[in-house]
Amino acid sequence: MTPAERARLFAAPLALPCGAELPNRVLKSAMSEILGTRDHGVSPGLVRLYEVWAAGGTGTLVTGNVMVDRRALGEPGNVVLEDDRDAEAFARWAAAGRSAGGHVWVQLNHPGKQSPRFLSKQPVAPSAIPLGAGLERAFAAPRELEDGEVIDIIERFGRAAGLVKAAGFTGLQIHGAHGYLVSQFLSPHHNQRTDRWGGSPEKRRAFVLAVYEAVRGAVGPGFPVSIKLNSADFRQGGFTEEESLAVVGALEAAGIDLIEVSGGTYEAPAMSGAKAERGPREAYFLRFAEAVRAQAKVPVAVTGGFRSADAMAEALASGAVDVVGLARPLALEPDLPLRLLAGEEAVSQVRRLSTGVKALDRMAMLEVTWYEVQLARLAAGKSTNPRLGPWRSLASTLAKQGTQAFRMRRAR
Repeated sequence: MTPAERARLFAAPLALPCGAELPNRVLKSAMSEILGTRDHGVSPGLVRLYEVWAAGGTGTLVTGNVMVDRRALGEPGNVVLEDDRDAEAFARWAAAGRSAGGHVWVQLNHPGKQSPRFLSKQPVAPSAIPLGAGLERAFAAPRELEDGEVIDIIERFGRAAGLVKAAGFTGLQIHGAHGYLVSQFLSPHHNQRTDRWGGSPEKRRAFVLAVYEAVRGAVGPGFPVSIKLNSADFRQGGFTEEESLAVVGALEAAGIDLIEVSGGTYEAPAMSGAKAERGPREAYFLRFAEAVRAQAKVPVAVTGGFRSADAMAEALASGAVDVVGLARPLALEPDLPLRLLAGEEAVSQVRRLSTGVKALDRMAMLEVTWYEVQLARLAAGKSTNPRLGPWRSLASTLAKQGTQAFRMRRAR
């Protein structure tokens, strides 16, 4: 593929069903930023970080997850949006993300049972089923949500969506992947209810459809609403590709504007590369994206595994995806999209990290915390340091956050 052909693929605008248009085909996927203030507001560092990413040429910036309930946090440093107490700071954040003419979307989330013990002594979930795979010590067993509490959470998503639009953001994303609450409702393993919210595939997807309707009702028909959705949970008895395709169909019929495909949970972290399908085309979930494209016309983004401009361009040219999602590459090279848009044969500097001690790598969640150090550098007005050694990264994280930084964190 020639440089000019690559450039045309990346630079092509994309019209969304709601009528909005994305300026190019590069999307910054949500990452764990942990840059909220002590009271879970928007810090100056977040504003600075998004100014950097906007200047780097990304057409659509999706924020790290913003929680809809301050009683339910996924990790320390989360930003919360449940009222207008931090409206001016949210407006500054939105303006930073729009500063180069692109989109900036807020990812709205509720962690459900994936809220660590040091944040939630008794989290809530569709059913009172604890996390497995050795996570029992890090996460307390959840309490089953009552019907009225389910309705309250749905309303919280809607209320937060209205605040997102009022602050000046240009769209939003519902986090329906990676084992958080929406994902839990979709999973037959985690959702064993027998009421209107569970018991069949149709009832298990009633929650996500209700969240979408609440969000859409708050923002109106012309505002982009997307979702991050698992292709599968990658565990026995969990959410399957067949059920995911059915959810895609239901969301498309309801009016969703874009589906970002991902996969996995804390129990089976396919979104980080473990257990995910990955072939010569680099990206983890392209085969599922092709299955989505075979049945639906809704725009599709794939995040996970993309490293080279050629592989990204080939995915776009194939028609399997409409948008390329990038996360870790943009934590290292925030201007990578400008190189893609110029047609360069760029390759990300993302690499496998290790201290040489596998147990320590896992305990310290090196593949998360090393990139958080890079984000913190950008937020402080510094350049990234791709050559940063794993041991120096661990020391920096411990100095700033203490051992709580290593208590079960998410990749994105």
